[in-house]
Amino acid sequence: MKASGDNRVGPPDLRLAGFAVACWLAAFAVVCGTAQLAAALVIGGVTLVGLLGVYLTRGTGTGRSRAARQPGNDSDLPRLTRWIHAYGWLAMAVVLGVVCGAAAAGARVAARDAGPLAALVDDRAAVTAEVVIRDDPRRVRSAVAGPPLWLVPVRLAGLSGSPAAGPDHGVAGRLVGPVRLLVLGTSNAWDGLLPGQRVRVAGRLAPPRGGDLTAAVLSTGEDPTPVGSSSWAQRAAGVLRSGLQRACEPLPDQPGGLLPGLVVGDTSRLDPAVEEDFRATGLTHLVAVSGSNVAVVVGFVLLGMRWCRAGPGLTAVACAVALVGFVILARPSPSVVRAGVMGAVGLLALATGRRRAALPALGATVAVLVVVDPELAADAGFALSVLATGGLLLLAPGWRDAMVARGVPAPLADALAIPAAAQLACTPVVAGLSGLISLVAVPANLLVVPAIAPATVLGVATAVVSPVWPGGAELLAWLGHWPAWWLVTVARYGARVPAGSLPWPDGAVGALSLAASTVVVLVLARHGFARRVLAVVAVGAVVGALPVRLAAPGWPPDGWVVAVCAVGQGDVVVLPAGARSAVVVDAGPDPAAADRCLRRLGVSRVPLLVISHFHADHVAGVDGVLRHRLVSAVATTAWPEPAAGRDAVQLAAAARGVAVGPVPPGWSYRRGPVELTVLGPTEPFVGTRSDPNNNSLMLLAVVDGVRILLTGDAEHDSQEALLDRFGAAGLRADVLKVAHHGSPFQDVGFLDAVAPKVAVVPVGADNRYGHPDPGVLARLSARGARVLRTDVDGDLVVVRRGGGLAVSHQRADVTSRTG
Repeated sequence: MKASGDNRVGPPDLRLAGFAVACWLAAFAVVCGTAQLAAALVIGGVTLVGLLGVYLTRGTGTGRSRAARQPGNDSDLPRLTRWIHAYGWLAMAVVLGVVCGAAAAGARVAARDAGPLAALVDDRAAVTAEVVIRDDPRRVRSAVAGPPLWLVPVRLAGLSGSPAAGPDHGVAGRLVGPVRLLVLGTSNAWDGLLPGQRVRVAGRLAPPRGGDLTAAVLSTGEDPTPVGSSSWAQRAAGVLRSGLQRACEPLPDQPGGLLPGLVVGDTSRLDPAVEEDFRATGLTHLVAVSGSNVAVVVGFVLLGMRWCRAGPGLTAVACAVALVGFVILARPSPSVVRAGVMGAVGLLALATGRRRAALPALGATVAVLVVVDPELAADAGFALSVLATGGLLLLAPGWRDAMVARGVPAPLADALAIPAAAQLACTPVVAGLSGLISLVAVPANLLVVPAIAPATVLGVATAVVSPVWPGGAELLAWLGHWPAWWLVTVARYGARVPAGSLPWPDGAVGALSLAASTVVVLVLARHGFARRVLAVVAVGAVVGALPVRLAAPGWPPDGWVVAVCAVGQGDVVVLPAGARSAVVVDAGPDPAAADRCLRRLGVSRVPLLVISHFHADHVAGVDGVLRHRLVSAVATTAWPEPAAGRDAVQLAAAARGVAVGPVPPGWSYRRGPVELTVLGPTEPFVGTRSDPNNNSLMLLAVVDGVRILLTGDAEHDSQEALLDRFGAAGLRADVLKVAHHGSPFQDVGFLDAVAPKVAVVPVGADNRYGHPDPGVLARLSARGARVLRTDVDGDLVVVRRGGGLAVSHQRADVTSRTG
């Protein structure tokens, strides 16, 4: 009891926090930068440490200085001197953190950018690599035709097969340190390979996307050749995970696909709709192996030990055993080990009562992990793990004690405080990633607390029993799917709460601003009067704003069938495929503009992204479409040029685990109210004014009975061929996306045959091409079309109203009726 009482007095020990944060930020800057930046930070940091050390040593080594620092004597020192004495050692710790983080990351970046391998990547050389698998090969789900795509993070052990590699045909021996690759494989032989296993594979190198320590992408269609086996822990994990999946196969799809995700983070069978609902309600951490997920899993053991009145030592041992077992079951990959370490730090405080010691341990752990693996500094999962653990240490104990003091039973107080603290601490990062603040995240996390422990215990028991008693494993899985069903239900209804999320700036600015606001609120909430004022303001804001959000007309208006985004000189066309879901055609020239438009439309799921052709004004914004969204597949034209645009699409999609494949004429797709058919190009066009333009995909979309013709940048050659094949009756459409930004290279017979009621022209203001052509617009208007253009009208949405169509202009907020 005495230890518990001591635990509640005194502020948290933050002495290592400055060192850890500085180490983290310096590593992040270097990983996203160059080895030259690392050298500058190290040299500058060492110089500054030396200067600070000399000054502080001289200032603290004399009797006069020691006397001057006695209570009551500080006033004899100049203000700057007093400040340096007070904060000089903290500043030195910060600078040392910068030196450590920059040095560790600089060594890895030097290996990543090493000359021998960089030359091979620039040449896109064909090589044979011997690699060590770092994490489970992951198959990318696809809605387009073509071979499967496997994403495999690996560590390079040897490279051969290119003359550029030198006489010994080897590069690995001349590298500065460990080098990471991403393998994109189309062979199903990757299935079943385990982390830690060494394989040999032939393929072609390509540049990575950047922002991490991946040195190259290795594309291959060859079968990998195993060179060795993985460790016993990895093999044991593979047997148990496979048994869990087999036991869950007879269960209903949604809870049956969720249960392995809850236990081991295996989301291979997770329904995409459930995944999106979890994202909207802040429950994603439950199916991703993170520090907060580990805390929830092992926290059940902690609560059980407390219920048994076990002592701190026995409790710590039991939690450690459970943690090691969980790491083996979830597979000891780097991400799982990282999560296990973070979970261990958080649970150490709650199990032993040494909360003041646990926070410095967290700082030391962060610094050690960043030094060992600097790529973690740029990993959002790492940030979530650290913040969740910090919330458990800084917020959960005080909240728990306050509830216990008010008569709440201790187990219930733990169950409420732990998820609430973790969720609040993680909210800034989640908001920075998604651009939304979920108002239902904390209530949803509290509602699912009673189901997490039984689902986890039954899931773990299923995995353990499956190798020796398959029938018993299926029974345990059936019992476990009921709490999983509760999680699915909470997520489903939470995601459909009106005004359940608020828009917030994304990126680092949004995350840092929300973090600062959260700290201010937490500090003010420590004072009774301020706490009451904050409560009144929060309630007033919700009560006052909610009716406005519910009653005010939103964007897009109800009944919309197609939207054309104002993204400058380029195309982004959006077809509604369900709640917060849309098929997107082309990505425009700017990622930020594409992302903003989809945010305005409320699109968070893209079951299909279609790239009509690979010109930059249609593909350069692909990262904006993929950002923070669940994208299932990318369909493209079969014409491979320009190569730079094709490679950009393939690498951006592969980095997010999205399958890419060409689609031929006649290919069709259906999702919700959207029916999509590829009409052309009817044949490859070679030797035309612009072969990439004429080989654009030409699509007929039908949404709620409205026919929409999307023409990419097709010019008169392709348009004339399409008219010859389908005739005027086959091309008739209610809405026409005018080809090539309204350029003069149109076939007038084609335009007359389409005879649209609405013609929309995506075009940039004051573009240097003179688009759109006045003659083309006049021809369409003369045939009775309502012609609108994004450079003048902004975002355009066509709405089905009664027996006709209406067009809403997002910029001018004007709605008119056509037809």
